[in-house]
Amino acid sequence: MLLQAKALRLAAAGALPAYLYDLDGLRRHAGTVRRAMDGTAQVLYAVKANPDERILRALSRHVDGFEVASGGELAHLRRILPHAWTAFSGPGKTDAELALALELGVARLHVESPGELTRLARIAAARPVDILLRANLRPPSSGEAGADIVTPFGMDEHALAACLPILRAAPRIRPRGVHVHLSWGSPAPAMAGLAAHVTTWALSWLDRHLPELGRPEIDLGGGMLVDYARPDHLFDWPAYGAAVAGLRVPALLRIEPGRALTAYHGWYITDVLDVKTNHGRRFAVLRGGTQHLRTPVARGHDQPFTVIGRTGGAAGPGEPVTLVGQLCTPRDVFARDVPVSLSPGDLIAFRLAGAYAWNLSHHEFLMHPEPTFHYLDREGVP
Repeated sequence: MLLQAKALRLAAAGALPAYLYDLDGLRRHAGTVRRAMDGTAQVLYAVKANPDERILRALSRHVDGFEVASGGELAHLRRILPHAWTAFSGPGKTDAELALALELGVARLHVESPGELTRLARIAAARPVDILLRANLRPPSSGEAGADIVTPFGMDEHALAACLPILRAAPRIRPRGVHVHLSWGSPAPAMAGLAAHVTTWALSWLDRHLPELGRPEIDLGGGMLVDYARPDHLFDWPAYGAAVAGLRVPALLRIEPGRALTAYHGWYITDVLDVKTNHGRRFAVLRGGTQHLRTPVARGHDQPFTVIGRTGGAAGPGEPVTLVGQLCTPRDVFARDVPVSLSPGDLIAFRLAGAYAWNLSHHEFLMHPEPTFHYLDREGVP
């Protein structure tokens, strides 16, 4: 009912399309995640999922730190939360970004290659820096997300071995452990299996090659499933936390959820401009488009949504209709052939729009007006 009332007020104010972020719900969810991992792993928020300033401030008391993947994200985070514990990862770091990481005092810098490590050794000649080596492992079976894809991220064992002499020659660079990110959308049982696979490998590799670390650090990355086809089916954080705790890993563990923290607490709200039929197929043309919410076309899914009628009622079933935006491209599609009754003026609230949505989108295409941004926030984060 709160969403419906807010959407109707935004429509009446001429503020559509609009993003609406539920900061109160986000805080509760982040608290649940942190409690599930308490005593097992530190929780870092992956800023790339949604760098909205008020989201970062709302999360700051409910996570152990933040993970950034560019110099731009790092500078943005430091402006908002100057003292936040920060890990800097991401491929293709420039010399300027490495220097910025040292200048702004990141807690951990995740090294992607021997070449990056060589450049870092030169840049960090006069100051210490704590690093994790990012490893690129094969997942344990072809059934896991990304198992059959060779990615450019991190290093295989040959590249990791090439880092060892560089580290011996650069005493200012202090290795603390490894970072391994293997999933881009797995449920809790699969993620627990990945944690077992990664920690077994990491402890063995570190014991052989960097035994002086004592208690090493292992960053397990993110990739917790957000199911756009079943938006009410949440990742099972208590089960995952219990499974990882059961591994009894003698290391400091971290995880980096992004989408799985913020996706559920954002909506993209707009209205129906026109309903038309072409060659027997019905289309609802919405204000805005995928230049505001690129998630469905980028991921190849239908974005889940709620219909709010012009007078506040819910829409009933109807003939299949495809929801499109205002762009001059057939790829400007939110959802295809959904059996719902729609009329001009009805409101559409797209769910799971709190991550990889506005910040993923091609804002300037056709130069339509940008969305407005609004928040549900009883605590009143500035």
